[in-house]
Amino acid sequence: MVRRFHAFTIFALGSVATMAIGVPATDARPQTEPAAPQQISVRFANIFADHAVLQRDRPIRIWGSAAPEEIVTVRLNNAIANARTDRDGHWQVSLPAMEAGGPYMLTAMADGVTSRISDVMIGDVYLCSGQSNMEFPAKLSTGAWGGLEQAPRPDLRFAIIPNRSEATAQSDLAKRADWQVVGPASVGEASAVCYYMASALQKRLGIPVGFVSADWGGTTIQSWISTTALSNLDKYREGERIVALMATDPTAARKAEQARRDRWWNANIPSARAHLAWAAPGFDDSGWPTVVPKSGWTRWGQPDLAGFNGVLWYRTSVDLTAEQAAAGQKIELGPIDTVDDVWVNGQWVGGGGVEWMWRSYALPGALLREGRNTIAVRALSRGKEGGMTGLPDNRGIRLTDDTLVPLGPGWRYQRGASVPSDLKPLTPPPWEPPQSLSTLYNGMIAPIAGYGFRLAAWYQGESNAGEAGEYATLLPMLMADWRKQFDSPDLPFLIVQLSSFGKPTATPEQSGWAELRDVQAKVARADPHAALATSIDHGDPGDVHPPQKKVVGERLARAARAIVYGENVTPSGPYAADIRRDGDDLMVRFADSDGGMQSYSGNVATGFQACDIGNDCRYVAGTVEGDSVRLSGANRPGVVKLRYGWSDAPFLNLFGKNGLPAIPFERAID
Repeated sequence: MVRRFHAFTIFALGSVATMAIGVPATDARPQTEPAAPQQISVRFANIFADHAVLQRDRPIRIWGSAAPEEIVTVRLNNAIANARTDRDGHWQVSLPAMEAGGPYMLTAMADGVTSRISDVMIGDVYLCSGQSNMEFPAKLSTGAWGGLEQAPRPDLRFAIIPNRSEATAQSDLAKRADWQVVGPASVGEASAVCYYMASALQKRLGIPVGFVSADWGGTTIQSWISTTALSNLDKYREGERIVALMATDPTAARKAEQARRDRWWNANIPSARAHLAWAAPGFDDSGWPTVVPKSGWTRWGQPDLAGFNGVLWYRTSVDLTAEQAAAGQKIELGPIDTVDDVWVNGQWVGGGGVEWMWRSYALPGALLREGRNTIAVRALSRGKEGGMTGLPDNRGIRLTDDTLVPLGPGWRYQRGASVPSDLKPLTPPPWEPPQSLSTLYNGMIAPIAGYGFRLAAWYQGESNAGEAGEYATLLPMLMADWRKQFDSPDLPFLIVQLSSFGKPTATPEQSGWAELRDVQAKVARADPHAALATSIDHGDPGDVHPPQKKVVGERLARAARAIVYGENVTPSGPYAADIRRDGDDLMVRFADSDGGMQSYSGNVATGFQACDIGNDCRYVAGTVEGDSVRLSGANRPGVVKLRYGWSDAPFLNLFGKNGLPAIPFERAID
């Protein structure tokens, strides 16, 4: 499997594909009995595949499909269970809990036909999810150049859930899971953070371990929460209605989305209504300049576009044969900065609002015609590259056989209205990743909700920075939602706290990243089955994807040792247990330091801010005294709260004797 890092493609909602069982895994243990090809009469759900790991010490749920009203017999490790399919052909059995072991053969038989899944292990299974820092592949992590694994590890396996966005919750994955044994040829594509966590735990436990990664770069937390849960919030109820409409009546959903976008354009851009004539097939654009857009308009060398914040229209055409017109499925345009609306032959077909997402819009039937077809694109950018930023070869009409009919390099363009840099953005359609509502839960989590997991690791939040107040509701909601869907009320959640990223500052200021980090820490501390893994000391101010993933994975493993396996270790770094006034000073006592605090590179602890009621904050220096830090002179009149590490990319040197960094915080002072 080739793992995609930064998923730029918008997947068509409702797409379904299947793949037969029996695909060999790289570095897999040889089997004496090969797996049989998948039979139509009885099949397993797609999460079950050769080389899978099933959760030990709890009943094992197995499900799939066969002919309606058929008796299905399932066998695993001398355990047998029977089920009768319902009228839709679905079946499910529960096998008794089993100890760690394997390899085993998992079989399902119906009507005299048997389907087999080979090389199945029983052990612990971990679910890893989030956005691009969880998606980040092991082959790009620090130290990977020397080789991640020197030999196959039959007791460590992984599966990657393919990116899939759906308008409704799916009962199965789009294709068969590709479970692989970790080894030199396979591990590079695995989630780095998930791999390092699972590897550390497997070595410690000495049992089979499997890890499943379901992640998508750039996504918000709202994409990963079920419709049932997210619809409890008034803010998302209408958006969820439109997403559901996309499943039952795509034409009506697109009309509703077009109307919403038209309202925004007409309210914010006075010329928008008049300029819609530029989308018409018969519009005469012969007087417009021509360009071959290989980059955004600010890089074309045109003085009037060099610093242009506003709207630019593009027009081109493509000639199709009758066969191509009948087979046209989508128009693909590559990334567009930032907002776009697209018309084909005068009909609006889609619009987006995330600059790095590849635009791929479904084409209604009979829209394309033999001969000349006209494409118009309206793009709006504010202070960025501007418009179509990809290569010409990425733009074309995608046919049913997956070939791309290129649009050709040449376009005509016309500048539209300028816009202020503080213009309120137009949000993307509610079904469009990476800011969709529930669609990634529907396509990537719901299909595996019956699978047994020992823990869930969550690395996400970068795309929700600036929304800390809402995240304080959404993160516990996601945790409760998944626990319910997985029928595991105490499912442990391990939360990776956001790393440092952004421009360092010399003076205290508000920070959306700091606020979100604080929410992550508070949510973890309030939940008895959750723990935090901080990564504040291994970030990169210039790279939102810091490559030192081994540290993060091993900190997740440490957290798991504490809250999952009951070891006597502190799960996270030192946290501020209490703050008290001591004369002119403030004293901060830290818990979970394992023997006291220490400041690296000198005896001054940096990163503290004392703030008054109006959020006028000043940096204050600290000195370590055992498990506490004294902030000399910080107890000035009016100081009501204390912050630590409160910026996007703070410089911090305070650690516990356990080598873990102090967790950033903001706390009121009594």
